[in-house]
Amino acid sequence: MNKRFLFSLACAASLLASCGGNEKPAATAGTDSTATKAPAATLPDTAAFKDVVDGQSTALYILRNKNVSAAITNYGARVVSLIVPDSKGVPTDVALGYDSIGKYLHQPETYFGAIVGRYGNRIAKGEFKLNGKTYTLAKNNGPNSLHGGKKGFGDVLWTGRQLDDHTVELSYLSKDGEEGYPGNLKVKVTYTLTDSNALKISYEATTDKATVLNLTNHTYFNLNGQGNGTINNHTLRLNAGQYTPVDSTLIPTGKIEAVANTPFDFRTPTAIGSRIDQDNIQLKYGKGYDHNFVVNRTAGDHGLTLAATVQGDQSGIVMNVLTEEPGIQFYGGNFMTGSNPLKNGKKDDYRGAFCLETQHYPDSPNQPSFPSTELKPGQTYHTTTVYQFSTK
Repeated sequence: MNKRFLFSLACAASLLASCGGNEKPAATAGTDSTATKAPAATLPDTAAFKDVVDGQSTALYILRNKNVSAAITNYGARVVSLIVPDSKGVPTDVALGYDSIGKYLHQPETYFGAIVGRYGNRIAKGEFKLNGKTYTLAKNNGPNSLHGGKKGFGDVLWTGRQLDDHTVELSYLSKDGEEGYPGNLKVKVTYTLTDSNALKISYEATTDKATVLNLTNHTYFNLNGQGNGTINNHTLRLNAGQYTPVDSTLIPTGKIEAVANTPFDFRTPTAIGSRIDQDNIQLKYGKGYDHNFVVNRTAGDHGLTLAATVQGDQSGIVMNVLTEEPGIQFYGGNFMTGSNPLKNGKKDDYRGAFCLETQHYPDSPNQPSFPSTELKPGQTYHTTTVYQFSTK
């Protein structure tokens, strides 16, 4: 482990510890964070994840350390379960997901825990120009393209290889023209469960033709336990003094604005729902929080930096998010409707989860002032994000 990583984790410990679809929220569901606490969580049955999809075998990989366990499937290279102890030592599954591969194939919500790409988040009007050529993408989110299109990386089979009890490696070849994107793209995602109770996600990719790339993980979290009430009473701190405001279709306007004196100021720990009903046009556009925040960095620093800290109001579970990415999308579950059956008979109630998706900014291919997402032949895309857990 390098010195920069150790330093970042030390900094994180000293602090307090989406990108939705088009569904309409249920106005009153999931507003009580005093829901009955779930019993000790257990991992899904691996047999329920053995199937054949698109001619390839699906599987569930189990990662463990002394305190934490995780379940990862090669369908969408996704997190299915992430079980961490709460402040009383009770194992708690903080990641929303399904209990079988069939539900991932057939339920309305397809992003739970998935790796999304080629381009995580939105691209305006489903098109972008690169080296003078216009590329046309599927418009699967109103007038825009979202999370790679109609069949993004979360809807394909990856080749999985479990390296040891702590690590699984998943790879995928996205062919030239897939979902409209140029270049044969070789992608590798490695999940590592560290001894410091962190789930580390390392991304790597190469291409044979210039393309755009923005990979992220779309895990929906509830630190009180998946399906266990609203996340509005979780406290959130974002290491971000600026954000990228959006238009009515959730495409950035191109401006980068200060969060000071707005409901987007999470520079000190604040309950997620404390300002969510304020009369603010940005909150109206997102039906709550669904915005990209600019991670505070010093010039030239591209290493792991603490981007966010969240604490469950019932569980005492604390999650620190560290990343090498310049942005982080905070989505507050505004489009959840309770229509998806989660593990252990739970439901995905309105604002019953949040996402913190580390990323380059939305619509960067069409926004020259944003950090570039172009990947050229001969270059290697590499980025790391860490979700570290403790209690308070």
